[in-house]
Amino acid sequence: MFYQFQDDITTVDVDNIDSHYVTAGYVTISEFEKIYDKFGFAASTVEAVKSDNMFFHSRFGVEVYDDYCFTKMSVINALDVNDERDVVAVYIKKNLLIVVDVKDKDCSTRDKFLQCLDKYSPINITLEKLIYAFLDNLTNKDNKAIEDKGFEITKLEEIVLHGNAGDNFNLDLLQMKKELLSMRNYYEQLIDIGEALEDNENEIFDENYLRYISNFTKKTVRLRDDVELLRGSVVHLQDAYQSFIDLKTNHTMQIFTVVSTIFFPLTVIVGWYGMNFKYMPELQWKYGYVFVIALSVIVVAVLAIIGKKKKWIG
Repeated sequence: MFYQFQDDITTVDVDNIDSHYVTAGYVTISEFEKIYDKFGFAASTVEAVKSDNMFFHSRFGVEVYDDYCFTKMSVINALDVNDERDVVAVYIKKNLLIVVDVKDKDCSTRDKFLQCLDKYSPINITLEKLIYAFLDNLTNKDNKAIEDKGFEITKLEEIVLHGNAGDNFNLDLLQMKKELLSMRNYYEQLIDIGEALEDNENEIFDENYLRYISNFTKKTVRLRDDVELLRGSVVHLQDAYQSFIDLKTNHTMQIFTVVSTIFFPLTVIVGWYGMNFKYMPELQWKYGYVFVIALSVIVVAVLAIIGKKKKWIG
């Protein structure tokens, strides 16, 4: 479906598009295959749109042609990073924006596209404003998502400080790091697109309105920086958790060391009196057994008192 901005927003057929007015379209791949040549788009870009060979961590970038730009992007839901990602292709020509639905099962990207049509007055609309509105809608809830991530990290910090971290705590941190990495890559992708459009190599934009695309790029840079701060917090949290584990291990080892220190003399006594030499003075003494018991108790008590004074024992 194509929408043209004149005194009002009206739907228009491909054959009736007036290039003097700003026009926006959202089409499926099958629809686009039938009309791409009417706009002079290269067939190679259509093949790129249809191709599944696009990994989220490999940013597609922007291809710049004589009179249009083309890019393909993954779109994530920042409120649920693990949700299935949408994929769209974007064609930008003088007074023309076309978004091709590559994968949008829940129609969320289409809805964001339709919302952007009403952001500015049809009379005052420009291509740059329209692009800004669409790209901005892709990240309009991301500040809230990043804020929620920050609160989640704060709760994890409280868990560590209170010593309540469970066995799966490291796995939770790893999952958090993966989600933040996905968000960072997503924003890097959008920044690349914004910067490429700002360069305006094929001069399809009005220099007076390029500030709208620049504003989007700056906003996305701030989102990326916020995510980087959260990633740094997770790394510090992981270090704090490891320090907590090391401290618990050291405390346990300290207890074993103190116990071994206190009871080691008993081992010496047992070994000494276990030799059973013929002329051992206590061997035939009727109080020998009681004497060894008393000696052991006294040694343990003395060492325990010394350990308490030295604060070896809590």
